[in-house]
Amino acid sequence: MKILLMEDDPVLGDIVSGYLQEFYEVIHAFDSKEAQKCIDENRFDLFIFDINVPGKSGVELLLELRSFNDTTPAIIVTAYSDTKYLKSAFDAGAHDHIRKPFELEELKLRIEKSRVLFHIEQDAPVVLSKTLTYYPNKHSVSDGQGEVTLRPKEVEILNYFIGHPRRLISTEELVQNIWEFDTLPSDATLRSYIRKLREVIGSEKIITQRGLGYRYE
Repeated sequence: MKILLMEDDPVLGDIVSGYLQEFYEVIHAFDSKEAQKCIDENRFDLFIFDINVPGKSGVELLLELRSFNDTTPAIIVTAYSDTKYLKSAFDAGAHDHIRKPFELEELKLRIEKSRVLFHIEQDAPVVLSKTLTYYPNKHSVSDGQGEVTLRPKEVEILNYFIGHPRRLISTEELVQNIWEFDTLPSDATLRSYIRKLREVIGSEKIITQRGLGYRYE
């Protein structure tokens, strides 16, 4: 699990990132400019953004990312007690928050909650249908009699669909959240991955909304 932590307090940032690195891969950015550079160069499973940082605030950065269809789960860190700041964070697209000061174990619990909620690198089997089970740790789908091993990009696409069920996902959103900027696939390549997934998990699981994108059922 790869986490981007944006925290401008060097002491708190070192403490939090040092603790989290025992369990996850963590990159620590001190401000929004550095965070944006990290996002441009890496793919993250989770953002942890402090509201008060130099440059754009954590909320402003998240709002900007959401405008570009980046749906990476985000936890907002705040020292404010005023609920208007929490409202702005949730309106911007955060799914959780934690108030300062906080216990490191509480933050880890919230991260684990996010992992379960968004199916991030989960090892637990996922029931796809009455006859099919997906095993994320083995990158395979089983019908009880045999298994089909998925290619890495097929795994990433399926994980993204499972994490965003019954929601229209545009082609742009899917590509931006799975591929690096310098390796963007052609439309034909993406359709090929989708076709292969349908062959494995059933065509009824991935619905095409022509000209708009896909919906996972």
